[in-house]
Order: sequence, then structure tokens, then C-alpha cells
Amino acid sequence: MKLSALEEYGLRCLLRVSKHDPADPCRIQEIADGEGLSQEYVAKIMRVLRQGDLVVSVRGALGGYHLARPADTITVWEAMQVLDGPLFTDEFCINHTGNRTNCVHNTACSLRVMWRSVAGIVEMVLQRVTLADLARGEFDLQRQLLMLDPRPVAPSTTNNETNLDQEVS
Repeated sequence: MKLSALEEYGLRCLLRVSKHDPADPCRIQEIADGEGLSQEYVAKIMRVLRQGDLVVSVRGALGGYHLARPADTITVWEAMQVLDGPLFTDEFCINHTGNRTNCVHNTACSLRVMWRSVAGIVEMVLQRVTLADLARGEFDLQRQLLMLDPRPVAPSTTNNETNLDQEVS
């Protein structure tokens, strides 16, 4: 599965705004500098997020952006829909027909069923993760996600907290 640059950077921009003092709008320059992006690209992303009602812009010399709602009410799924749309749609099959007008697997397609299932599982997880969850950090989010799926996840080799937990056990 591949995420688009707009999805990745859009989530990063939203997360930066969510961590910013709500009384002081987060400026494009701050977001761009903090994320290593151009101001033009951040302006484009913020326009998409504003049009999707995830952020509100404040005009003027001290203007910028703040979240349209509290961070604990904005899900990652909602942000992904605003940024780039659904993971899988039925149009996918229509657009991948090979050299024919209709896909040779137009009926009884196991690939279509598989991609719909994957998309449904991804949606389920992303609907349960909010910007506030992301803002709490990697280790807290990892614990939260492990509670959604009880199957063990191999610890990251850079995850010092996991290594400490193993030493304490």
C-alpha cells in the first residue's frame, strides 16, 4: 500500500497545527519550516484541509490556521478522505481492464473482494485514531493500536521503550 505525498504531508501539517497553541494561529512559515516543506506546498495543503473543514484560516498579519474542531474529534480516516479520497473504489476495476473494454474478471472477482476487505480494515483502524491520539506520540499510539488487534507486532529495533519494557519484565 502506498500513501500519496499529499496524504503524508497533509497529516503531518494537521498534526503540527493540532500541537500548536490554539490561541495563536499556526502560520504557514512555521509549518513549512517544521516539516521541511516549501511554503507554497504547505499553502496548497492547508487550502485542501480548509476546504475539507478540518482547519480554519485566520486572516491578517497575525493570521494562520487552527483546527476547525478539537483534535480528539478529527479522525485520521476523515483527514485521509479530505486529502486524497478512498483507498479503493469500484472505479479501480473499471480503470484496469487491460486491453479490453471490460475486465475479464468482471464477475466473481477475488481480487476485488480482497481489496474491498483491506480497505474496510484500514478504514476501521483509521476511524479509531484521532489527531489527539497521534499527538500523544509513537509509543502511546502503538499501545492503542495493539489493543485493536491482539496479534503481536514485532518491536522496532529503534524502539527503546519496548526494549526497556522487555528488560523490566
